[in-house]
Amino acid sequence: MMFGEELKKKLRFYYITDENAPGRPPLDQVEIAIRAGATMIQYRHKSFTSALFEEVSAICRLCKCNSIPFLVNDHILLAKAVSADGVHLGQADESPALARRLLGPEAIVGISVSNLEELGRTDLTGCDYIGTGPVFKTLTKADAKPACGLEGLSSVVRAAPLPVVAIGGIASENAAGCFRHGAAGVAVISHISRADHPFENARRLGVACQCPPRTALLTPWNDEFALIKKLLNRVPLENNVAAYIKIPPGDDASLLAPLKNPVITTDTHKESIHFRLDWQTPREIARKAVAVTLSDLAASYAEPVALFINLALPPHIPDETIEALYQGFREALNRYHCALGGGNISRGSRLSLDLFAVGEGRGDLFPTRSAARPGYGLYVTGPLGLARAGLDALSRKDDCVPDLIARFKLPQARFDAARILAEHRVPCVMDISDGLAGDAGHIAAASQLTIEFDLTTCFKNPALVSYCNRHDFTPEEMILAGGEDYELLFSCPPDIFDRIQKILPSASQVGRCLPFSGKHLLNLPPGIASFQHGSR
Repeated sequence: MMFGEELKKKLRFYYITDENAPGRPPLDQVEIAIRAGATMIQYRHKSFTSALFEEVSAICRLCKCNSIPFLVNDHILLAKAVSADGVHLGQADESPALARRLLGPEAIVGISVSNLEELGRTDLTGCDYIGTGPVFKTLTKADAKPACGLEGLSSVVRAAPLPVVAIGGIASENAAGCFRHGAAGVAVISHISRADHPFENARRLGVACQCPPRTALLTPWNDEFALIKKLLNRVPLENNVAAYIKIPPGDDASLLAPLKNPVITTDTHKESIHFRLDWQTPREIARKAVAVTLSDLAASYAEPVALFINLALPPHIPDETIEALYQGFREALNRYHCALGGGNISRGSRLSLDLFAVGEGRGDLFPTRSAARPGYGLYVTGPLGLARAGLDALSRKDDCVPDLIARFKLPQARFDAARILAEHRVPCVMDISDGLAGDAGHIAAASQLTIEFDLTTCFKNPALVSYCNRHDFTPEEMILAGGEDYELLFSCPPDIFDRIQKILPSASQVGRCLPFSGKHLLNLPPGIASFQHGSR
């Protein structure tokens, strides 16, 4: 569900389509409203039939392409079919609770309430906002109830536990009064759809709503081959990695120089599972995807050689978003001195990044999870729990901890630490993606021993400690259950670690390895589980 100020911003300038506007189809209406600064769009058609499905889909694509929430009036299943952002329901429609169940926790669900009495008997379970009206006399809706006026609007605002949108007879001349009486937004139809000069009316309403116009509408991508050519030009080879690529991307395949010890890994990053576009920019998403994929090479003592990128793109994604993704890819590839080997672009229902990386390993040593031994310690290369705290902060809309949020958005592959571990011939290494508890469990199971956690000497980042104190967590919870830190977890004899720590002072001990005692993990607090990527 969308909460607080974020939702109020989206409700500010709310346009609802008019199926009866002469000579002006709904898609044209929406284009005008968006150009004028509309912040939310609702498709309303009381005589909807399946013949109009493509019209709804086109409007949905346009809205998503321009990052504007798109809702469907009344029809929950239509909203689900076109992947709308939510639904608006009337008093006689299906329940908001059902809409929430069918559309999911991220959907926006609104409900109409005409007056204070109706508010009192309305179940708001599952709702995000209330539409109240008609505030003024309206001719758009034939079955509209009597106008409640600004005082009626104000009474609903005062009693309602949710943001209220004023609807009915709204125009640029009276919108300010609705805001003064507590409305979070105004919903408009005929002031734009049936005006002689619709954009001028829409623009004046945008001014009243303090919503700036858009200089241009973004349009969905539609030319795969032109896009691929453009993207290849955006990620040129650096001189220090070009030697690995004998035939660069552009042909059916790339030809790499011979590798003595090829190490290969792959990873997937899916929208709403591994990232959210309302939390991360496309550039941040791409940089993180590269770092996460290459982190497996670091944990294998391999140096990155080439990365292959497969994108599944929804039809509403604009070229500008894809270009921002490739800007992030370029920055991350340059950071890790890795070449782009090639890739593919296809359509998909959600944005998805599938990455495949090739590295050059060390012939004399390949670390494994099964190489820990009783008497070894369990160590990490840097602080843990920061990414999990950053994710929690994003969920809470807590923007007071930018360093923690940055740790979640932009982790780093620890090639620097991996080279130090390799020099000391540490035999057991893996990167921490599923949390300390989960990944230590992998080592314990593979090495057939018991790991006893001991966080007394583990470094606890001050920002993490402060955040946990504010939100009633313990740092140990975040450290053990957190995920996506991408520090390296390793096991070796204590005397080897002492030498490593002199070179890598951020490293600390988190446990010790014991003969198997019937349990793989000891000293794990109740309720601690490994991080699950599908649980956000």
